Amino acid sequence: MVEPFPLLHVALECDLAPPHRGMVAVIGNMDGVHLGHQVLIKAAKEAAGDRPLAAIVFEPHPRRVFQPDTPPFLLTDLETKASLLHAQGVTSVFALPFAEALYKQSPEEFVGTTLHQRLGVAGIVTGTDFQFGAGRSGDAAALKALAEGHGMTAHAITPVPDPSGIKYSSSTVRQALRDGDPATATLHLGRPWQVRGEVIEGRRLARTLNFPTANLLLSEYVRPQYGVYVIRAHTARGLIGGVANVGVRPTVDGAEERLEAHLFDFDEDLYGEHLHIDVLHFLRPEQKFDGLDALKAQITKDGEAARAWLGANPTP
Repeated sequence: MVEPFPLLHVALECDLAPPHRGMVAVIGNMDGVHLGHQVLIKAAKEAAGDRPLAAIVFEPHPRRVFQPDTPPFLLTDLETKASLLHAQGVTSVFALPFAEALYKQSPEEFVGTTLHQRLGVAGIVTGTDFQFGAGRSGDAAALKALAEGHGMTAHAITPVPDPSGIKYSSSTVRQALRDGDPATATLHLGRPWQVRGEVIEGRRLARTLNFPTANLLLSEYVRPQYGVYVIRAHTARGLIGGVANVGVRPTVDGAEERLEAHLFDFDEDLYGEHLHIDVLHFLRPEQKFDGLDALKAQITKDGEAARAWLGANPTP
């Protein structure tokens, strides 16, 4: 039996060791591991039978390579993605370096050299809209033909829509967040969208207002609409509700984008700890107030609104 290896950075120059070969693999960017990805994984598990299941992802995301000036857009960092995939039953996540040596491969090279020779996969499962090879010249039909030529199986799964008929996609989730609509993001992800990061030192101004906060940088995460959100934080002390500002904090002349979370009934030092923040509900856009007293009054109102929302929407 293959021992689980949640995340493995694959070198394109050498073959995987025997314990990691012979898997059935899903292929794609898998950003967000949304419900569409989960359907793909379920189909791959059925195709795999008793064989272990892998996921092949690309790092960095191809858009970061081909459009380097694109604003941050990721729903999940690589480690979070691997964790979510593992929770769906994926044994190992193979991260392929999305470099010139990979994206300039022909479809034949990608299947024959990378998938067959280097990774040694036994089967491949993708969406019917999957494209691969230099210039995205290969499609699902080509993948099936090439894979079978190397003794591998290949299955293409039709993308599934949400209840309103919209295809589950990472792009839909990103747009929902940019629109200040975390409910739609939750619908497509099957869970709340989450920001993960280390709590950094701030100006401690919020503490002087009697609203201590935990500050997380947004890094490469997609930027949701700037504003105030209802949140839940996963901490070492358990799940804690709260309210967070996402943006640049214009009242205090902030410049760096961050998520600034106030956790209810909690006043412990979190500096240096890693938090997972579920973004649940949009309360209002970010705005500049006329002084700290006005800001404090609004934070109080935001906290009351967030407590009311959390009370009406308990954790499942």
